[in-house]
Amino acid sequence: MKEVVGNLWDYLGRVPVCITTGGMVTPRGDCAMPRGCARQARDRFPELSGQLGRLIREKGNHVHDLDNGLVSFPVENSPFDVPGLGLIERSCAELLALVEERGWPQVLVPRPGCGGGGLQWHEVRPILQKYFDDRFLVIRAKE
Repeated sequence: MKEVVGNLWDYLGRVPVCITTGGMVTPRGDCAMPRGCARQARDRFPELSGQLGRLIREKGNHVHDLDNGLVSFPVENSPFDVPGLGLIERSCAELLALVEERGWPQVLVPRPGCGGGGLQWHEVRPILQKYFDDRFLVIRAKE
């Protein structure tokens, strides 16, 4: 995996961009996307929360290839939960399988669970390293 610094949205349209998500679906059927890059994606693409909500209801809280060059990367089951290292590891394995299936030469992933989720990068990094090769760009925001 390669670590980069920058703005996640600068990569949109160039490579598939993962957004860290949760599995909570509102009574209206939308995926709750209250903070972080999930909220930014929801604000950019208003139909996204409905699309992801449908996928979660039909297929579960998993990695999903979404519209607009986005990929969901579950880190928590609810915005009220702390991101789980086990769920992050499952998402890594699912993303690797999707990258293989689609033949993507690169994909961008934010540091999962390390922003609003409160996890520390030193906890999460070893999990990603087990699954991600040089096709995976892991981005952190400029400070």
